[in-house]
Amino acid sequence: MTEWNFADVYELVAAKVPDRPCQVQGDRVITWAQFDARANALAADMLSAGLTHQSKVAAYLFNGPEYLEVYIAAFKAGLAPVNTNYRYGHDEIVYLFDNADAEAVVFHAAFVELVERVRHELPKVRRWYCVADGTAPVPEWAVDYESVVTASVAGPVRGPWGRSGDDLLLLYTGGTTGMPKGVMWRQDDLFNVLGAGGNAVLGIPPAADMDELGSRLGPDAPSFVLLSACPLMHGTGQFSSLIAMNLGGAVVTLPSRHFDVHELLREVERNKVNSIIIVGQAFAGPILDTLDAAPGQYDLSSVIMMSSSGVMWAQDNKEGLLRHLPQAALFDSFGSSEAVGMGASVSTAGGASQTARFQIGPACAVFDDLGQRVVPGSGERGMVAVSGFIPLGYYKDEAKTAQTFRTYEGQRWTVPGDWAEVNEDGTLVLLGRGSVCINTGGEKVFPEEVEEALKQHPLVRDAVAVGIPDNRFGETICAVVEAVPGAAPDLATLADHVKEHLAHYKAPRHLVLVDTIGRAPNGKVDYKRLKGVALDQVTAG
Repeated sequence: MTEWNFADVYELVAAKVPDRPCQVQGDRVITWAQFDARANALAADMLSAGLTHQSKVAAYLFNGPEYLEVYIAAFKAGLAPVNTNYRYGHDEIVYLFDNADAEAVVFHAAFVELVERVRHELPKVRRWYCVADGTAPVPEWAVDYESVVTASVAGPVRGPWGRSGDDLLLLYTGGTTGMPKGVMWRQDDLFNVLGAGGNAVLGIPPAADMDELGSRLGPDAPSFVLLSACPLMHGTGQFSSLIAMNLGGAVVTLPSRHFDVHELLREVERNKVNSIIIVGQAFAGPILDTLDAAPGQYDLSSVIMMSSSGVMWAQDNKEGLLRHLPQAALFDSFGSSEAVGMGASVSTAGGASQTARFQIGPACAVFDDLGQRVVPGSGERGMVAVSGFIPLGYYKDEAKTAQTFRTYEGQRWTVPGDWAEVNEDGTLVLLGRGSVCINTGGEKVFPEEVEEALKQHPLVRDAVAVGIPDNRFGETICAVVEAVPGAAPDLATLADHVKEHLAHYKAPRHLVLVDTIGRAPNGKVDYKRLKGVALDQVTAG
């Protein structure tokens, strides 16, 4: 059986389609041959700096060609790439780089001021690479990234230890509580779980080996262009981009650093994008608003797929987008950094899928508190688990690893904490994460189900449900609502609306209006922060 390593795969792609675009950002187009050469040069420099087998390389970058260059350079040299949330502050950056044992950091010049303050606290870092972006000069203590990657280096570059399917990719995930945790993905496991050179949605089967993968590539093979609207620092954008590259395709990133729907649609039209990667309503809502306001303004006929993962994607939004993209499939993936492929929902024109209802993945099951499978149609609730190609665990966190990676039925499963019911037909109804579950009067309420009901009201743009301490019920539900511009919905109206969709005890008893929910770039919300906002306002009232 083939032990896959991404560097070997991409060197094969570069040899087969050297002149095809690999990375595109605005007017910058980097071909596969150029991408391979730049990654070779960076890999050689990191080895010359003294990095050794599986030394960690942190990408502290906005979206752009450099992001994936850093990853593939690390793979070539037998090093382990590490993502970095560019919204982190001083303490979080120090924690992340120290926890990851980072020995090289590649950062955009926009972060020079913060890096200058933290670098003396990080003695393990051997090399700082600065990517010039016009915001600040490259400091004297850093290496100019572009001068490194444009050097002439004979490839392919390998460390003396070679390459292996056991080589790691570390995906740090912060969630909404606790410090970031590094999910350890073996490259072979990750390549396989990402389709092994295929794509189920496009009807492309996995490749059995490198020969079969190479036979699919060539100048006459159809091209595939993916645009990641969401950050590559998160698993959704990162893993989706790797899938496109596995197909010998091109990854398009937006020129600006703030989400602009018109820019997105212009780039889709200009690059004849086939697949758009988003994260739920934070992206899909503004896209639909823009298309509704100016139907037909952009040629989106090349789009065959729009994908989202990590957060819920509302049914009415899908139906609206399909009016403008009737030829496309909307692929709603249920998964996480630790668990890829738990479930999926595919919507097409005339058949939009219901929010939070997913076809269970082939390696997925739902287990109750006793470790028994939940019987479809029983109405029981349990936690979703996935087996097969899964991570090794969390880097340097044995306790959290034991909590998330469990043994059921004699095999190892990832159990990230998502609760669900299983319908008689085998589909999943997602309920949410138990960590933010609201216990009101002895009844467990998952915030996501309340939130989805709230967001169906025409006056609500976004919403979060949190628990407020209550002497009688233990907790009561507070709706934190971002209203549509100019609207001011009241509690009674929203509570009645929720009761039309859910049990009455799930209706909010408090309402707090905010200017914005403040979702992160990956679409997730900080429940702890919003619960504090709700407590302050409810108590003051």
